[in-house]
Amino acid sequence: MPEPPLAEPGAEPVARRPRRRGRTTLLIAGAAVLGLVAGTCAGFLVQADREPTKLAPLSQPTLAQAKGPAPEPLSAAQDRRVSTDGDLRKLLLKKPRGAKDAEWLEGSDGWLDLARYADSYKEPGEKFDDLVEDEFRRAAVTGWEVGTSYSVEIRLVQYRQEERLVAKDAADGSQYWAEDEDGTDSWVIPGTVDGMAYVHTVPEREPGYLPLYSAEAHAWRGDIDVEIWIYSSAPVTKKTIMDLAKRQMERL
Repeated sequence: MPEPPLAEPGAEPVARRPRRRGRTTLLIAGAAVLGLVAGTCAGFLVQADREPTKLAPLSQPTLAQAKGPAPEPLSAAQDRRVSTDGDLRKLLLKKPRGAKDAEWLEGSDGWLDLARYADSYKEPGEKFDDLVEDEFRRAAVTGWEVGTSYSVEIRLVQYRQEERLVAKDAADGSQYWAEDEDGTDSWVIPGTVDGMAYVHTVPEREPGYLPLYSAEAHAWRGDIDVEIWIYSSAPVTKKTIMDLAKRQMERL
């Protein structure tokens, strides 16, 4: 169909004619509506003549009950939560014979609260905030001294871990800083997922003091982060730090 001519300048605009629906379209639409109505009526009639379908019973068959006594609860040796939810101090290594309690433990009763634990870091305020965010639960500590030039400190730091494995993250962070020091040798602690022991062969030196050698170990098990440090005026051997780390992890 030809388009209507454009209006001459100054004349009234010519309206574009709308396209009309053809008769064939109307007939097809009408037939479709009638077919839908007829099909619906037929469906109702067929369903009305059928027998009602029985519903499945709501009750289920009774399950057979197990016979015999209930299994015994796991012992503390089998269920580690029994021991780790108890007195955490009992899981620490015992002071060896001939050693004396470390002076820095006086008045602690074997516990480190959040403030005292944070205070052992270079930036206590920042560490305090991190521990609150990480849901710090408690920390147990032990330590001993042999003579005037050799000391050991062990900490078990427990977290609530309601959202993530904080104990693992803490151990990973400590390992990062340990590996960053110059002259450091490292080994995997047997029996752990990714626990590591470190010996720092380059001592810290200050005028008027003996050189200070150190070794450390960091691992985790469940919700507990394990921290071990050795300080000595003589180089610390791999055997010494590995023996401490293995025996401490065996108690968890």
